[in-house]
Formats: sequence, C-alpha cells, structure tokens
Amino acid sequence: MDQYSRTLNLAGASNFRDLGGYAGEDGRVVRWRRLFRSDHLAALTAQDTLALAGLGVTRTLDFRGDAERAAQAYALPNVRYHALSIEPTVVQRAKEMALAGEEMTAPVAVRLMQDTYRAFVANNARQYAELFEHLLENDAPLVFHCTAGKDRTGFAAALILMALGVPRSVVMEDYLLTNGLYQRPTSLVTGSAPEEVLNVIWRVQEDFLDAALDAVDGDYGGLDRYLSDQLSVGDAERARLKQLYLEPRVQG
Repeated sequence: MDQYSRTLNLAGASNFRDLGGYAGEDGRVVRWRRLFRSDHLAALTAQDTLALAGLGVTRTLDFRGDAERAAQAYALPNVRYHALSIEPTVVQRAKEMALAGEEMTAPVAVRLMQDTYRAFVANNARQYAELFEHLLENDAPLVFHCTAGKDRTGFAAALILMALGVPRSVVMEDYLLTNGLYQRPTSLVTGSAPEEVLNVIWRVQEDFLDAALDAVDGDYGGLDRYLSDQLSVGDAERARLKQLYLEPRVQG
C-alpha cells in the first residue's frame, strides 16, 4: 500500500494533489512527491507555505492569463515562478454571449468547454511545450496550476501522465478527482449564471478531456506524434522523462 496520500489538505488550495503512484510504462510507478497539480496558490496560508517547503517544492508553473495572475498574485519563498499564460476563453465567451443577449444553458456550456479543450490542443502547444521543458530540466518537485486547477491544468496532467505511459482510463480517473475536491469560490455561488451552468463551468466532465484527446488523435495522428511534432517531446525526451519521473524497474 502506498505510504503517500494523493491529496494534501491545504487551507488555501482545495485541489492540490500529487500525480505519483500511477502505473506507467512497463508497470513502473510514477514517483511520488515530484509532480503536483493545483488550483491557484494565491490564498495559501503561512502553514500551507511551510507544507510546500516540506515537500521540497522549488518551482511553480502558472497557466493563468494575465488578468488572473494580476488579480491573485503570489510569491513563495525559495520557489521559482514561471508564467505559461493561457487566457481563460470560457469566461470571455460567456461575457460575449451575455452582451449579445444569447442564453447560456448547460448544453451550450458543455459545447463551450469542449471547444476550449480542443483549443488547448490547437492553440496552446507552445505553453505545453514549455511545461515539458521545465519537467526535463531536472526532477526537483514542482507544482503546475491555473485558477481552479481543472482545465488548463487537467490537460497538462493528462499529457504528462500519458507521456509516462499511464493508460488513458487511469488518466481520466485522475482528471475527475477535481469534482470531489475543488471548492468553488463563495463569490460565485450566487451570480448571474444559472446554477446548472455554473456546475458545468466549475466542474469537469469526461467529454471535456475526451474532446482534447480526440483532437490529439484525429488532428495530429495520436499522442506520440503530437508530443513529438507539436511539443518537441520526441523519443529521447520521453526516455528522459521516464528516467526522471518513474520508479526504476524492479530487478527480478
């Protein structure tokens, strides 16, 4: 049984968790306490900051857009900060619809989220390529995150785990953990959008991540080619990634 817990109970981040423990290529397990995914880190308490220091975290990768970062900025002692900006298109599109008098319903929100995930694949390869550049530098513990730690971060986690050989079905299970963890900001509980719409936008569904992964398969010839051609993660980089983040083979 694993000695580590996947989720860490931080007061200021509800969706902070470890990617370790999943079986990757050749049954080799993803190393614990190296790769963390999270919602934003601007609300961490002093105790949370000490907890991250205890985990050995030395770098954070932030997928939030410019306005998001400015509104909820943070700095952690002895931690290098890197911005990999992906603008939150869902929020912008929802505002445009409201201004145009178009009704936002749950089915419309689902389609909007699927389009957003397809856009990660088509329009944000540069940011995800930078993610892998940081991963390949060394195996110092890092946290990658966006605002809620579910969409931009969820696709990033899927790419990392699948690059390490974790099966798509297991990757999906990890992705869906957000629904039991992420606590929507109280300021959004009562808003202009119906609750059924908020439940789409602030949660995750299988068909969101499927939209991205299906685009990888259908538009780019599969994960291997997407990683190699779009993210510059070829055979040599994949081998190094596995060396850094998978447990060594057990010698029989």
